[in-house]
Amino acid sequence: MKIEKRWIVSFLLVAVVSITGAFWPTSSLDFTRFGTIDLVSGADVAWLLTASCLVLLMTPGLSFFYGGMVGKKNVISTMLKSFICLGVIGLVWIVVGFSLSFGDPIGFQIDGKTYGVIGNPSNFIFLNGVGALPHKVMAPTIPFLLFALFQMKFAIITPAIITGALAERIRFISFLLFIVLFTLLIYAPLCHMIWHPQGLLGAYFGVKDFAGGTVVHMSAGFAALAGVLMLGKRADSEHIPTNIPFVILGTGMLWFGWFGFNAGSALAANATAALAFATTTVASASAMLTWVFWDRLNGRKVSALGACIGAVVGLVVITPSAGYVTIPQSIFFGFCGALVSNKLVYWKKLKQIDDTLDVFACHGVGGIMGMILTAIFAQGEQASLLHGGWGVFAHHMLALLLVSLFTFGGAIALFWFTNRLVPLRVSAEAEAEGLDLSQHDEQF
Repeated sequence: MKIEKRWIVSFLLVAVVSITGAFWPTSSLDFTRFGTIDLVSGADVAWLLTASCLVLLMTPGLSFFYGGMVGKKNVISTMLKSFICLGVIGLVWIVVGFSLSFGDPIGFQIDGKTYGVIGNPSNFIFLNGVGALPHKVMAPTIPFLLFALFQMKFAIITPAIITGALAERIRFISFLLFIVLFTLLIYAPLCHMIWHPQGLLGAYFGVKDFAGGTVVHMSAGFAALAGVLMLGKRADSEHIPTNIPFVILGTGMLWFGWFGFNAGSALAANATAALAFATTTVASASAMLTWVFWDRLNGRKVSALGACIGAVVGLVVITPSAGYVTIPQSIFFGFCGALVSNKLVYWKKLKQIDDTLDVFACHGVGGIMGMILTAIFAQGEQASLLHGGWGVFAHHMLALLLVSLFTFGGAIALFWFTNRLVPLRVSAEAEAEGLDLSQHDEQF
């Protein structure tokens, strides 16, 4: 059996990382960064451990959600592309991803202060120096290691979201290369700019993103749109979803895991976590009902698929403001997000580019709507239009434009580069046979 060089290189990379990790030296702790162990809160640790498990569960949930919606010949390949992110991005995050996201800021000097665009890659290689002690600024009541692992789950699910747009035609090895590049060159800088205490967008522009509406959903949505444009349409873009019960199961797992995603982002077992927990489920309930009733008003039957998509859109829209708005306002978030995303899902021009599972219309547009609504309603001093004025809102809208250009343009460049190394698209014969058999020699 002839083995392609790209697979040999892939195996050798994993081997090198494994061996390097075994002998990587441990450096002494920088106590200017860390507090003492007595500052760790047992209740906060228990909640963040639970929240981390919940967020991890979302990636298998996403694989069921996507897997049920594709054609029968591509169920396994679609599910695997989400599931494999647990392994690929997990290692990338440990080696250098966390450093790029939360290392010392590298960026611009403004008024004598550094505002980061990306983190210093040498700070936490192999999570060196990341242990039981709490970070004084980023995670003051939980071990810094737990903070790193919680954030890892966000990094994992972000490229997994992209898979739905590229389903049924992207080569597996090309996808693996792209998600590594995406995590290092798009996700990590965006994460740093918004969530690091000295990040350019968060600290200087004042952008509010409680749990990842911008960092996760907008970045994934625009990368999905870029991938669709680079790949082109499927040979047969008409299919009937294979397994609606898979979609319902996946939605339930996502909704359940999203409590960790949003409420866990309070980084403590406190009232903010409780508020985020409540707004998360209320916005999703509102969006689900809005979606199915709006479908009926437009002459479409109430469907399980529509109910599930609506629920997920509600979860996306509330994510950036889950801890910043009231429960009644979260109803409005779900309502607005569902209406706009529903309109985009059925927009003929967007259908023409063949975003297989409407990732941009749901996650990208949902993230955009969440950011806009957050910029209007978020509570707190100088937090939004209603609590700070037009200047605060304008900063958010400028950041929205910058993030859109950065994620879309960056993803186009990464897809182009990936295609130069390994063709993105499977052959016409492999596509006709189905990726389950042609890529993985398995059948659903």
